[in-house]
Amino acid sequence: MSMTESAPRTEPGVLRRRAGLIVLVIFVGVYLVPVLGVVLTSLKTNAEIAERGIWAPTGNLTLDNYFEVWRKANTSRYLINSIQVTLPAVVISIAGGTAIGYALAKLRPCGGAVIQLVVVAGLFVPPQVLLVPLFTIFSDAGLLNTLWPMILVHSAVGLSITTLVMRNFFDQIPDTLRSAAIIDGANEGQVFLRVMLPLARPALAALATLQFTFIWNDFLYPLVFTTGDDVRTVMLGLLAVQGQFTVAFGTQAALAVIASVPTVLIFIVFQQHFVRGLLAGAVKG
Repeated sequence: MSMTESAPRTEPGVLRRRAGLIVLVIFVGVYLVPVLGVVLTSLKTNAEIAERGIWAPTGNLTLDNYFEVWRKANTSRYLINSIQVTLPAVVISIAGGTAIGYALAKLRPCGGAVIQLVVVAGLFVPPQVLLVPLFTIFSDAGLLNTLWPMILVHSAVGLSITTLVMRNFFDQIPDTLRSAAIIDGANEGQVFLRVMLPLARPALAALATLQFTFIWNDFLYPLVFTTGDDVRTVMLGLLAVQGQFTVAFGTQAALAVIASVPTVLIFIVFQQHFVRGLLAGAVKG
């Protein structure tokens, strides 16, 4: 037996986990840097930012930007408009995509592959291509400068991703479960509402989080379809928060922080189901 002990060897799996942890920490750090910059900017006066910059240390942190942006800007109206656009669009897109996805996965209608191709094709259409025809349609219908264009467009666009995810999710549920419910006397509507939807809660939570975040943060469609301050969403409202001679970085950052709160809350509410729902709806094509 050798008197010298060999150095302990590190398992390859341990090295991979450590490397993955290091990469994750770096990624989180890079992601949090701009977030920290926005928060710090929102807590400084515009004069101090102009004089010393965003990252200069200071002991004069203040909430004045938040009070100012709430009093002087139309912040409450922007938030209400965003809610009035986001909630209906999320509900319509998820409800429609869930129904279509269930029909394609379990009812298997004639021409189902063509239907799925047509619905999912919306994922590959750049939104910029749709702007001119949509603008013309909404102008002829008298819907410009209202919230309806954003609600309708996001509801229709959201059908593509929700249909794809829900079709894949329902396709993984055994057909024997549906057959057993029908044998027990349930009709198709009862099978869908009482059996399938409870099982689909993780996928629905993931879709609700994704759709809410995407629609809430949309800037393009409100910019094209609205002009009045009373119909601006909160993201478009960031443009309205400007100084008279210089950019009001502090107040704009404060409004950006306020605008991010609803999406953070939505993620916190649905985080338990979020990752599981994404994986469940994205395994099979």
